[in-house]
Amino acid sequence: MRLGPSMRASASARASPRRVVRAAVRFGWACAVAFAAPIGLVGCGSDHRTTPPSRPPPALVAEARPIGRGARFQPPPSGPVIGRCRPELGARLGVHVELFAANRVVLVPAGIGTRSPRSVSAGRITGARCYGDVVTLDPTGTALVRPTARLRLSTLFRSWGEPLSPTRLASFRTARGTHVAVFIDGRPWRGVPGSVPLKVHSEIVLEVGPHVPPHASYMFPPGV
Repeated sequence: MRLGPSMRASASARASPRRVVRAAVRFGWACAVAFAAPIGLVGCGSDHRTTPPSRPPPALVAEARPIGRGARFQPPPSGPVIGRCRPELGARLGVHVELFAANRVVLVPAGIGTRSPRSVSAGRITGARCYGDVVTLDPTGTALVRPTARLRLSTLFRSWGEPLSPTRLASFRTARGTHVAVFIDGRPWRGVPGSVPLKVHSEIVLEVGPHVPPHASYMFPPGV
C-alpha cells in the first residue's frame, strides 16, 4: 500500500474492500494509486488498445489481502515527534513497512512524525509545521528517515502512538503461545520486533494471525 505513480494499489477506506494486489507496479500489469482517504482508486490513464490486460502472477494473487476496516486497522498517528522537529523535510532515506493482522492489511497512516498545521492533497501530506527524524507522508507504509538518524522500528511505532512487542502489533495481540512474525527483505527476523533497524530500502513485514507471504523488496520512488 507509493509516492506518486509508483505507489502500490490499495483500496479506499469507504469502498468495499476488495483484494489488494500488492507490488503490482513492479510487474507492469497494474498501476493504480489509492490512499486511505475516501478518494477511491486512481488509474494511470488509458490508451485505446483493445488487448486485454494480462493477469497478475499467481504469487502476487496469493499475497493479496484487503485493507481492514475500522479504527483497529486504520489507527491515526497520536505519538510524539521523535528528534528535532525541523521546518523542512530535508534529505530522506526510505524504508517500507507492511502490517497484517487477522488476514487484513493494517494501514500505517500519513502524518507520523509531523506537527500540525498540515497541508494535505489527495491523501498525501504536502506540508507541515515541522518534521521529525522519521515521518510518513502518505498511507503506503513508506517511512522517511533522516540519513543521520540511527533508528529502529520501535521508534516508528512510538511516534505513531501504537504498541509493538513480541505479542502485540498495534491493536492486535497474538494467540497464546505465538509471537508477531517479522520479516526483513523476505527473510525471518529472529529478534524482537522493535529492534529491527530502519535501514535504507528495507522491506519490513509484520504479521499477526494467518501467514501472508512477505515481499522481499519494494519499489521506492526516485530520490528516496
